[in-house]
Amino acid sequence: MGAACDAVALMPAPPVTVPRATLAADASCRVGYDLAPARGAIEINNLSIIFGQPGKEFLAIDRVSFAIKPGEFICIVGPSGCGKSTILNMVAGFERPTEGSVTLDGVAITKPGADRGMVFQQPSLFPWKTVRANVAYGPRMAGLLDRDAYCLADQYLEMVGLAQFAGNYPKTLSGGMQQRVAIARALVNRPSVLLMDEPFGALDAQTRAMMQETLLRIWADNKTTVIFVTHDIDEAIFPGDRILVMSASPGRVVLDIPVTLRRPRSTDISLDRLFLSIKKRCLEIIRREILSAFERQAQASESNHS
Repeated sequence: MGAACDAVALMPAPPVTVPRATLAADASCRVGYDLAPARGAIEINNLSIIFGQPGKEFLAIDRVSFAIKPGEFICIVGPSGCGKSTILNMVAGFERPTEGSVTLDGVAITKPGADRGMVFQQPSLFPWKTVRANVAYGPRMAGLLDRDAYCLADQYLEMVGLAQFAGNYPKTLSGGMQQRVAIARALVNRPSVLLMDEPFGALDAQTRAMMQETLLRIWADNKTTVIFVTHDIDEAIFPGDRILVMSASPGRVVLDIPVTLRRPRSTDISLDRLFLSIKKRCLEIIRREILSAFERQAQASESNHS
């Protein structure tokens, strides 16, 4: 990092309150740019999830099975309420299966862990900490010396293009910039899996497109396994290796589509014939599932009134 670790360019926000010794360049902190080993293999086997109390149970996920290879970029799409985020929460360890299993690198997932990073629709940054301190928080909590934690934070902020904003507080950044900080904060812990729950849903179209390209570039550099949940079909096709299309509730995977578009990808790939073909197929299936759900709801309503 050299000068980047020695003198961080600050904007009008107050300076980072970290001892100057922690800003010194050190070769050991370059671990942040090392390629992760081949890890991040996920297996979901016959997963079912039931919510609610006895007598008022709700089947959210119905016998879902799929596998993800280390380093794959998997996108999940489907109608609202189909259980996309529930599957993400299962991999994160926030929920427990009613039936079936979820494993990461052969080990059953039973609780949250540092081997899984999560990025939500809202950045959820600490407002009282600077950008740099937000990113360094995870490594510090994991026991890294402040010197190494802040140096790693500098590297990942450079990776997401925000090195010059290290001394700013979150409220001074745009929505897109805050999400880049959130991505850096998730990746600095070097997780096996990055879980993203509609991370760009609150952004305007131009910022969203920029964030998609930024994420794809970061993924190409790190090859972390990514599970990306979105309602936007274009947003699923652009970065994905595969797209899992889910049914209306109860959620099932009705289609697993490989995305064989060339890499590296730029936004003009949305005009590619294969891109348009995949988009058409996804939209047709989701429309069919939504109509089917409406029909079931109408039939249930008629039964209740008869």
